[in-house]
Amino acid sequence: MNEKFFNLSQEKQQRIINAGYRVFSQNNYKKSPVGEVAAEAGISKSLLFHYFRNKKELYLFLWDEAGRLTLEALEEEGCYEHTDLFEMMNLGFRAKMKLMRGYPDLTGFVMKAFYEKEPEIASAIQERYAMVSKDSVEPAFKNLRYENFRPDLDFNMIIREMFLATEGYLWEELQKGELDLDKMERDFKELLVFWKKVYTVQVEAEE
Repeated sequence: MNEKFFNLSQEKQQRIINAGYRVFSQNNYKKSPVGEVAAEAGISKSLLFHYFRNKKELYLFLWDEAGRLTLEALEEEGCYEHTDLFEMMNLGFRAKMKLMRGYPDLTGFVMKAFYEKEPEIASAIQERYAMVSKDSVEPAFKNLRYENFRPDLDFNMIIREMFLATEGYLWEELQKGELDLDKMERDFKELLVFWKKVYTVQVEAEE
C-alpha cells in the first residue's frame, strides 16, 4: 500500500473508504469492479491503483480499517468495561449505529466479506477475524458475570444465539435499503428486554 493515501485529508480518505464499502457490499469480491470504486470516490482508476497496488490490497485494507473503526467505536462507548452481557451488547449496538452514521455501508461490507468464498482473500479474512477476536473480544467476554443466567442453559450457547440473532437482524435491515438507525436502536433494546426475560432468573421483589 502506498503511504501517500494517509497523506490525503480525512475527508478524501473517508470518501474512498466509503466508496469501497458501498461497492463491495453490493456484490461478492470477484464481481465488484475496482473502476466502480474509483468512480464512486470521484477519482480515476489509475489514481486508486496509485494508493493500492491491486484489488486484493484494497479489499483487505477495507477489512482491517473496518476492524479498527469498530474497536475504536466500542472503546469510546466503554463496551468492554462492563461485566453485564446485556449492557455490553446494548453499548456495542449503540457504537455500531454511531459508526454506521459515518460509514453507512461498513456493516454490509463486513457481513459480505466474512462469508466471502473467493480463495484469493477468504483465508486472509478469516485469519484477521480470528486475530481480532482473540486479542479483543475473547478477553472481554471472559470477564462477564453469568450467575444470574438460568443454570439449565449453556452460557456460551446463549451468547452465540444472541450474536446470530443480532447479525440476522442487521442483515434483514440492510436488505431494505435506506436504514432507519433510530428505529434499529429501539428494536434492539426491545430484543435485549426479551432476551433478559428468557435467559435470566427473574427475582421477584419482596412485598
